[in-house]
Amino acid sequence: MRILLVDDEAELTDPLSRVLTREGYTVDAAYDGANGSHLAAASHYDLLILDWMLPGKTGLEICQELRRQGKNTPVLFLTAKDTLDDRVQGLDAGADDYLVKPFELRELLARVRALLRRGSSQTYETTPGRLVVADLELDCDNQVAYRQGRIIELSQKESQLLQYFMEHTGQLLTHAQIMEHLWQDEEQPSSNVIAALIRLLRRKIEVGKETTLIHTVYGKGYRFGSAFVE
Repeated sequence: MRILLVDDEAELTDPLSRVLTREGYTVDAAYDGANGSHLAAASHYDLLILDWMLPGKTGLEICQELRRQGKNTPVLFLTAKDTLDDRVQGLDAGADDYLVKPFELRELLARVRALLRRGSSQTYETTPGRLVVADLELDCDNQVAYRQGRIIELSQKESQLLQYFMEHTGQLLTHAQIMEHLWQDEEQPSSNVIAALIRLLRRKIEVGKETTLIHTVYGKGYRFGSAFVE
């Protein structure tokens, strides 16, 4: 998923960008309000992390502009403004969450994950047993998927894996979680089976120039969805 981080403190912005990148996100950074506003308007992001007080244009103004444009991208304020009135003003401007500096990194990452889950509207159920993400539809009961007019026949494990991905769109799923879900009470196979199964599934659901849906987070696991940009 793509995150825009706007903060004029380079000693915070640069290391935080690296941490978010290691977590598997694609991060763009801006150090002033004008550039941050331009990036927010010109590109698609799944989350904006904004400092309140910025040179050129405040984070509050950027958030208000987005909401006037009808964009519902989740916004998290990082700011030293910590009074109740400040929090109310930020939330009334359209922010989704508010974290006061200095903050704990673990709490920030947890809030980022929560906002991305909350903001994800990619997955919906058309009828019982049918899931849709972007242009991919899965008939869970019949082990068949559909994409751009193609009928995609799936094995039992491929169908179970795809359903698990689609039900957890946007979330990082580790190898251990996938293994536990697919085999549960069965004897678990060797660890390389997951990678092989995902290769097979990718070949079936991602053909030609179709948008990538399964994204590898190296050393961690996988994320599923069309919003991620590699």
